[in-house]
Parts: sequence; structure tokens; C-alpha cells
Amino acid sequence: MQESDNYLSQALKGLRKQRNWSLDQAAAQTGVSKAMLGQIERAESSPTIATLWKISKGFQTSISYFLEPPTAPARDADNQAGKPVQKVFAADSLQVTPLFPYDASLGFELLELTLMPGAVRLSEPHDQGVIEHVMVIEGAMEVLEDGRWILLPQRSAVRFAADKPHGYRNLTEQASVFYNLIHYPPGYDKPKVGNLR
Repeated sequence: MQESDNYLSQALKGLRKQRNWSLDQAAAQTGVSKAMLGQIERAESSPTIATLWKISKGFQTSISYFLEPPTAPARDADNQAGKPVQKVFAADSLQVTPLFPYDASLGFELLELTLMPGAVRLSEPHDQGVIEHVMVIEGAMEVLEDGRWILLPQRSAVRFAADKPHGYRNLTEQASVFYNLIHYPPGYDKPKVGNLR
């Protein structure tokens, strides 16, 4: 079992108990089956990135919450100094590294993503008010926004409302590395009253 799987299982189980949700309630809220949630909590299964996005959306929390323990508040400017960066989650053809996990005082998380050659990743809409900022560091890729694919060569960037269907694809023969700064609206990480479907 990888260390990342162990952390993910603890984070999911802890947040579910904090919300006082049964596995049935968590499944209804996230759209992920009770069986799959149970396997993740027991560290018997590693979810795909698509599944992890569904879980984070259902729990109204950032994806980095499930990938890495939160850092100290941003007020402590030295807390990130010299922090080693390692890819901590890989599923399908996408690798994800949280560079700066979600910080409620700033309202964003910064991820590094590596999209393998030929990979296509379609994403369901995030909650209203979520905005993504994509910056290509190596290679080239395309971003799906408003129903059209936008070519992003190396060292280019795009910002878009992520509360609509969107996606990423790499039609080249080399991996594409990009930063994704995801900005959440104020109070995003606070569960809404009567949020259970």
C-alpha cells in the first residue's frame, strides 16, 4: 500500500465521520458507489482522478484535501520554504502533485499535473464560482472550454470558469506538464445545511 493511499483512506473516513454521514449518505452526495467508497476507506482501491474529483465535490472540499495534509496558514510565510515536491497521486494517464494544498484564507490550491501522451481528461463541472488557471510548463496541450478545444503551447496560460464541463488533452508524443491554480468561492469548504440529496 502506498503512503498516499493510506493518507487518502484516513482523510476520506475522517471527513465522512466529521460530517456524520453513513457510507450510503456519502455515496448519494458524491455519486460514487458505497462499495468504492468503502474500498478507498480501507485502502483497498486507488480511485481515478475523475472519481476523486466527484468525492471532493460531494464533500464540498478541495481535491488536495485528499492528497496531502493541509499546510500551516499562509500567514506563516516560511512554512513552504524548501519543501520537497513529489508526485503523490497517479491514476490513469494523469499524475497530480499538490504544490500548495488548499488554504481557506487564500481560497485556492495549486497543483502540478502531468498529462501523458495521447491522454484525454474530461471533467464534470465544479461548483458555481470555481475558476481554474492553467499554465503550461513543458510540452503542449489543449483545454476544453465552452465546447471548443484551445491549443496551449509551452509557456502559455488560460483562465476559465470551471463550473461548466471542461477538459484537458495531450495529442502530442511527449508528456505535458502544467500548473493548475484552482480558486474556490468564499465559504466553499463549509458544508451547506440540507446539502444531502
